[in-house]
Amino acid sequence: MTCRGLPVALISSLACLALAVSLTLAPYHARAQSRSAPKDAYVYFIYPTDGDTVKSLFWCRFGLRNMGVTHAGDNFSNTGHHHLLIDSNEQISPGEPIPQDRQHLHYGGGETEALIELPPGKHTLQLVMGDGMHFNFDPPLMSKKITITVEGGADRKNRSAAQSHHGKKHIRAARPAETSTAEAPLPDPAKSAGAVDFLKGLLSGTSDSGTKPPR
Repeated sequence: MTCRGLPVALISSLACLALAVSLTLAPYHARAQSRSAPKDAYVYFIYPTDGDTVKSLFWCRFGLRNMGVTHAGDNFSNTGHHHLLIDSNEQISPGEPIPQDRQHLHYGGGETEALIELPPGKHTLQLVMGDGMHFNFDPPLMSKKITITVEGGADRKNRSAAQSHHGKKHIRAARPAETSTAEAPLPDPAKSAGAVDFLKGLLSGTSDSGTKPPR
């Protein structure tokens, strides 16, 4: 007997296989996409806050109440880890995986603060808690979106220039030898008198030939 050209035995086998696969994936699928955070959990920014002006390199500190922070991969109840959304206008859907890129920063190590560098101008920041598999909770647990202004990088340039200056070796120029402006002393006549007498004796023929000229 066939059904649309396929044997009934084959159709039954395929149906059983599909049922087995669905039953295998159902627990993980349900757990990953329907996990809920505590109803009184609250995530927020400790720093910066809405309207703040910060430097191009600043510490961003995350706050969380009535819930624990743990590592990615952990599935403890009432826990999760932080994700920072930068200049993101995407809708946060319940039970969906959180992307990982420059606008979606993951802190799966359980971090509660991070050093952030942004170009000058206005930026939006938002915190989103994810479960151990980086899925949004249902309903999503997220902070209020804040807007900050990042200052220009003048201070950073000055700091880098100062560090470069301190890193250079200061070489001292050699001091020129000091010269004296005093006149050189005149020769002492007494020291050269013997030589003069010896020369006079040679010229007059009275010099003793065995006498050696003074040195």
